[in-house]
Amino acid sequence: MWRAPGVAPTFPGRTRYVRRCHEGFVGIGSVWVLTVVLTVVLSGCGTFSGLAKSDAGMLAGPPDTAAAPTAIPATPTVGLVETETTGEAVVTEQPEEASVETDDAAVLLSVADETDTLPVAPTLLDFVAGSALAQQAQDRTDAVDEEYDPWEPFNEKMFAFNRGVDRWVLKPVARGYMFIMPEPWQVMISNGFDNINFVPRLINSLLQGKWEGAGRELSRFLINSTAGIGGLFDPAKDFWGIQKSREDFGQTLGVWGSGPGPYLVLPFMAPLTVRDGIGKAVDGFMDPLSYFLPFIWDRLGMKIGDIINERALNYDLFQGFEESVIDMYSAVRHGYLQRRQQMIKE
Repeated sequence: MWRAPGVAPTFPGRTRYVRRCHEGFVGIGSVWVLTVVLTVVLSGCGTFSGLAKSDAGMLAGPPDTAAAPTAIPATPTVGLVETETTGEAVVTEQPEEASVETDDAAVLLSVADETDTLPVAPTLLDFVAGSALAQQAQDRTDAVDEEYDPWEPFNEKMFAFNRGVDRWVLKPVARGYMFIMPEPWQVMISNGFDNINFVPRLINSLLQGKWEGAGRELSRFLINSTAGIGGLFDPAKDFWGIQKSREDFGQTLGVWGSGPGPYLVLPFMAPLTVRDGIGKAVDGFMDPLSYFLPFIWDRLGMKIGDIINERALNYDLFQGFEESVIDMYSAVRHGYLQRRQQMIKE
């Protein structure tokens, strides 16, 4: 075959083969590039699967911030998971963890409300102030109860009457009695009356649960009735130091919870309250003299003798009280009620 000078020889068959080979290499390269791209995309690098999970979370919808903050239960959500064997993406259901969506403002409001309702720890100053107020209220209540005198106009008249009797009758008699009867004999007579009246004190000590007081009364009666010659002397106190209990049924009612009632002054009687008046009546039934001396005149005579003897023993005490007190009625009422209240608390 003729060819121009300087031109390489050509071979038609071979040229066609090279072109086909070149085209074949180009096609094979395109296939390999596509395969590598697909392999990278569908490999385990996580990019695509991360995007798939984000899309699955978005399918659940954004949280409703306007609603009240409540716990969202775990619900199955749709997600895209790729398989390792086939490299294909499949749709599966995955449980989503429960979460609580709360608004910051709502949290602050709820904390503020809880703070308002939480009890504040009391301080020592609160306790002291509360105790002081409670004590003042109790003192005011006690003062009202102790000075309860709704019958004051009547009581003042009876008090003036009794004071006149004491001034014009009892006091002169006691002064003459002191002249006739020496003080040691007055003490012996007083001891005898106390020894006879041990029964009401013993019973009321038992009713009040004061076992020690009941034991003292029984011991005093046995000792004074024998060694004290029928109670004229008091060896139980002088030698053994056994003191007398001053319990009566009025105190028993007070220990049981009964209120004193109105203050009351009656003619020829010492001041008392309604409760103490009932107590005196009950104590009278416990008096053994009422059974040994059934006649009223005998008991009345002994009672008058006891009153005169006590007035003579306390002559100087009454005299000093009358001279030092301006408002006699209020002083006697206050002193009597305070003394009775103290005897109940003992």
